[in-house]
Amino acid sequence: MGVIPESTDLPTPKTEALASVPPQKKRWTERLPVVSHLRQSVGLQRGMLVTGLVICTVFVLVAVFAGVLAPYTWAQQQTADGVSFGTQQPPNAMNLLGTTVSGFDVLSRVIWGAQTALLVIIAAIVCSIFLGIALGLISGYFGGWLDRILVVIADAIYAFPSLLLAIVMSIVISQGKSTLWGGIMATAIAITVVFVPQYFRVVRAEVVRVRAEPFVDSAKVIGVPTHRILLRHVLRNSVRTLPVLITLNASEALLTLAGLGFLGFGIEATAAAEWGYDLNRAMGDVTSGIWWTAVFPGVAIVLVVLGITLVGESLNDLSDPRLRTRRRAGGKK
Repeated sequence: MGVIPESTDLPTPKTEALASVPPQKKRWTERLPVVSHLRQSVGLQRGMLVTGLVICTVFVLVAVFAGVLAPYTWAQQQTADGVSFGTQQPPNAMNLLGTTVSGFDVLSRVIWGAQTALLVIIAAIVCSIFLGIALGLISGYFGGWLDRILVVIADAIYAFPSLLLAIVMSIVISQGKSTLWGGIMATAIAITVVFVPQYFRVVRAEVVRVRAEPFVDSAKVIGVPTHRILLRHVLRNSVRTLPVLITLNASEALLTLAGLGFLGFGIEATAAAEWGYDLNRAMGDVTSGIWWTAVFPGVAIVLVVLGITLVGESLNDLSDPRLRTRRRAGGKK
């Protein structure tokens, strides 16, 4: 056995070295909902999220630059030289995806339809968030008879079929007029009526939980104004699940818009391009072997809904600590 060396005096570490180093504050870009979830994702979950983000990014870019990407306008039936497209023409050099029964270019209407869908989604989500958060915040914080009335109204609206309610609201709001912005706003408001109860119920449940927390009682004791408590303390801790709900409702808004257009309650072809309306007009072409008028608008709807759904479901899984931990553990094996 070797000889154990005599102990030597080691230098005593300084007090500064023993002090705990405060964690570095994350940059604001790393705290964004989608960015933070992307950093937490692994394996298949990250693949689903990235795929959904790529599809949604392409959809947004096509909608924003529709005027540059589309070869013609949504209601154009002839070239600038006066050459008519013809009706139900198969894909050719002049019309890369063919023409519709009305003589419109299919590719142009698919591209311009992305812009219409994006505008309706944004308008519907913004209106729904504003009304849903405001009503849920007031109802959950103050309670009482106002809370009971709002809950009953929200449950009554939520009990109706969403598409049927959107059809009724679209008829009441548009009154048969289908201009570009009039049709977009009428459809957005009709979808808003369907979505407000969802945001109301989510925000109200979170507000009821948050208002019982000690920091809210402390703010009341020291005399913080009610509006400041609502905005700075209650609201900031009650909207963490909204990004997930927004993505899921965006796909539902697109399907509702397509359903309204397919049933004839959406935006007319001369006012704007809309994928649901194009599918309605292509119903008679399918039996005649004319596939291009229905395939491309249908594929556009499926791809956009798929992309938004992948993002929403991925954010939903990553927002749940149990599912996130389980997926990470599975990825290490």
